[in-house]
Formats: sequence, C-alpha cells, structure tokens
Amino acid sequence: MGAQKGKDLLIRAGDGAGGFTAVAGLRSRQITLNAETVDVTNADSAGRWRELLAGAGVRRAAIAGSGVFRDQASDARLRLLFFEGAVEVFQIVIPAFGTLEGPFQIASLEYRGDHAGEVTFDMSLESGGALAFAAA
Repeated sequence: MGAQKGKDLLIRAGDGAGGFTAVAGLRSRQITLNAETVDVTNADSAGRWRELLAGAGVRRAAIAGSGVFRDQASDARLRLLFFEGAVEVFQIVIPAFGTLEGPFQIASLEYRGDHAGEVTFDMSLESGGALAFAAA
C-alpha cells in the first residue's frame, strides 16, 4: 500500500435511517484497534517464556477526531448521539485498506475556541459491539 492522503480517512455517523452522515470539518482523525492478552504462563512454560492464550481477551476500537464544524447536520447528529448516550453504527473508511463498521458510543465531545480563531471540536468514540471489516 502506497502513501495515502489523511483527508481521505473518513468517519461517518449512522443517521438513524440506515444511512450515514459524514462527520464534516475533520482536520485529524485516528483509529486504534486493541486486543488484550491473556497470560497463561506457568512453572512448566518452556524456558519460562511467557505464553498467551490465543483468541482470548477483549478486543476494542477507539476513534478520535478533531476539527471545525462545517456542517449543521453532522454537528447536530453528534450532539444528539452524545446527549442521548446512544450506541450508533459508525463507518470508518480507510483508503486502500478497507471499511470498518459497527456500533460506537461517543465517549467525549469537546468544544473550544480562541479569541481570534474558529470554534473547534474534539471527539472520541469507543466500540460497543462486534465490528465488521470489508477490505478495499
């Protein structure tokens, strides 16, 4: 996979009707996939090397983004999801890699503004169920 433009990594929020609304105005975005390990090392482990239990542990995804709200529809959708504490389907499009889709909850939504600048936002999402991946 060659170099890709960061602006092509898209985050879309479910619109409640089976479609998606792009989170507009993002300047940066990040996705983190984690898998906890389960250590099963014991006195009989070969050479006292750590042993891990395959397929065990909890997997999760976290998404973060920051930018400038440019679209009232996506601003309103994120606010609504946050204040309702809803778990909604989000779609993350990673260029030349694939699409990740599944339930996420908005864990934080922050707004800030400098006196001589624009109002910006930061958001973070945490996965709330099984995610599906479709390769590009």
